[in-house]
Amino acid sequence: MQRRPRIGITMRIEQTTDRFYLGRHYSEAVAAAGGLPLHISLIPDAAYIDAVMEDLDGILLPGSDSDVDPLRYGQDPHPKLGTVQPLKDETDLLVIAAAERLNLPLFAICFGMQVLNVARGGTLIQDIRSQVPAGIKHEQGAPRDRWSHNVRILEGSKLSAIAGSDKLLVNSHHHQVVENVGENLVPTAWSNDGLIEALEDPRSERFLVAVQWHPELGWEKDPVSRRLFSSFISSAGESLKVKDQVTDSISITV
Repeated sequence: MQRRPRIGITMRIEQTTDRFYLGRHYSEAVAAAGGLPLHISLIPDAAYIDAVMEDLDGILLPGSDSDVDPLRYGQDPHPKLGTVQPLKDETDLLVIAAAERLNLPLFAICFGMQVLNVARGGTLIQDIRSQVPAGIKHEQGAPRDRWSHNVRILEGSKLSAIAGSDKLLVNSHHHQVVENVGENLVPTAWSNDGLIEALEDPRSERFLVAVQWHPELGWEKDPVSRRLFSSFISSAGESLKVKDQVTDSISITV
């Protein structure tokens, strides 16, 4: 029987205690969809990341309570910039680069979407409330799994196929958002104030979907959230099959 696809999830760091940690919902959603969640410590060492990535079949970039350092996209810090965690930024960027080299399926959520966009050369709006006066409220607070606002979805996109609709209700827990879109990324969802809520890699050989909301908070009750994770795990399973075929081919040759 084929093993479960191994999904690497980058962790967070707690500044006051120097502890790595991660909210349970990400791993639970991956496991429920048929994947095997494995946590990646925030050790920004290329040799460590490469060694970890050798055994993975997909990458989940989760949310974070930190902001991407604006120096990484050529901006000075805005007065409303939140906490910056260099270990988080550096590790996630190394993981993104390795996932690209290995052609691994990638699913990014909230901060994960933002750091992915920066990795591809894009920029961020550092604080929606002060920089987008006409913006809706994107920091809903508790309860965190409550649907907060609508997004409209690009017809023909991967997200549209997963959602089965051109409109979706989502939760919202962010004060930053994508500004200029990075290379090999296309916007595929927008809130009613025009801000980007999802990105995809348009290349047919890449499964890369990024959303600004938090489907890991709603997967138990919401079919679209479940389908986002199941589509990602299914793609990781295909990646695993390719690896197994290559391994079998090498074994037969030897």
